[in-house]
Amino acid sequence: MKTVSKSELKAHMLEYFRTVEETGEELVVTSHKKPTLKVVPLAAKKSVDEIFGGMRKVAKINGALDDPETEAWGELLP
Repeated sequence: MKTVSKSELKAHMLEYFRTVEETGEELVVTSHKKPTLKVVPLAAKKSVDEIFGGMRKVAKINGALDDPETEAWGELLP
């Protein structure tokens, strides 16, 4: 995680925003050497394995996790 001062961010904000968007790396902004805010990408897309991979050998999963289940639950969205 990269750290930058408010004044440095102000001078190069667009560059820092592009870097966060492209790399997904969070950016911590400091004021008087104390962290004050964090810039993170809004939608970092994760795979099903990244989200549920820790459940391997803990839970039994029947079928693919990203398949819709409209038969058992019906249509949930109007």
